[in-house]
Amino acid sequence: MSAITFVEVGPRDGLQNEKTMISTADKLALIGRSIAAGARRIEVTSFVNPRRVPQMADAEAVCAGLPQGTGASFIGLVLNARGAERAIATGALHELGAVCVATDRFAIANQGQTSAESVASASAIVTVANAAGLHGQATIAAAFGCPFEGEVPEDRVVAMAEALAQAGPVEVALADTIGVADPAHVSRLVRRVAKAIAPLPVRVHFHNTRGTGIANVWAAVEAGASVVDAALGGLGGCPFAPGAAGNVASEDVVYMLHRAGVATGMDLDRLIDASRWLAGVMDRKLPGMVAHAPAFPQAVQE
Repeated sequence: MSAITFVEVGPRDGLQNEKTMISTADKLALIGRSIAAGARRIEVTSFVNPRRVPQMADAEAVCAGLPQGTGASFIGLVLNARGAERAIATGALHELGAVCVATDRFAIANQGQTSAESVASASAIVTVANAAGLHGQATIAAAFGCPFEGEVPEDRVVAMAEALAQAGPVEVALADTIGVADPAHVSRLVRRVAKAIAPLPVRVHFHNTRGTGIANVWAAVEAGASVVDAALGGLGGCPFAPGAAGNVASEDVVYMLHRAGVATGMDLDRLIDASRWLAGVMDRKLPGMVAHAPAFPQAVQE
C-alpha cells in the first residue's frame, strides 16, 4: 500500500469521554487545525443522547460553525434514526457514520439493542444517508474483542461486514474499541473482510490501550486496509467500554507511515503543532509520543 486515506476522529472520539467540557469554539479550532494539517475527512461530532455523552451536547452548534469550501468531508456519527435526522438537518455534513457492535452485551450497553439489531440499524442509517445525498459509512465496534464477552469469533465479524456491504456504504470499518488486538489477528481479519466486501475499502480504527495500536495500524495497512482513523494527541475512549483508552495518535500514525513510504496527505509538522496546542486546551500532557520527541531527521544546519 503506497497511500492511505487518513481520517481525523479527534473532535468526536478523541473528546467524547473527556470529563472536562470542551467549548464549541475549541472544538471548531481543533477541526480547523486538522484541516490546516491536511485532513480531508474529519469526524466532527456525534448525534447521541446528551445525557449519556454530555461532551457531544453541542453537535448542532459545532455543525453550524464548520468551515465551508475547504475540501474537507465532515462526518457525523449517528446511532439511530433520530440521530440521523438531526445530522441531516444541519445541512453541514457530508457523511454519516453508523455503528454496529460485534457482541450482544456490548451492543446493549452501547445502543440498547442486540448485535443483530445493531447491524440492521446501521444498514438503515447507511440507506438513509445515501437517500439524503450523503455518504454512509459503517463501523463494526469491538471487532477484535469485547469488554463483556471477551474473544469475538472472526466468522461473526466477516458475516457482519458482508451484511453491511449490502446497504451500500462507502467502506466498512473494523474498530478495536478496547485496544486488545494484536498484529497477527489484525492482518488475518483485515484480509478476510477485504476479500468478503471487495471492492469496498476496509477502514480501521485502533485504540492504544495495551500499547499495540501503532503495530496494529501497520499490520492493517500491509493487509490491505486503505483508510485509517486516528485522533490528535492520542485522546479518546468509549463511555460504554470499561477500560478503553485513547486512540492511536494522529501524529504518531503519520510519522510511522511517512517513514515507511506510505503517503497520508498530512503535514506532520502542523500535526505536531496542533497536538501541542491541544495539550494546552486539555491542560495536560497528551498520550501521543511524536510530539514529545526531538524532530527526526533534524534539519541540516547551514
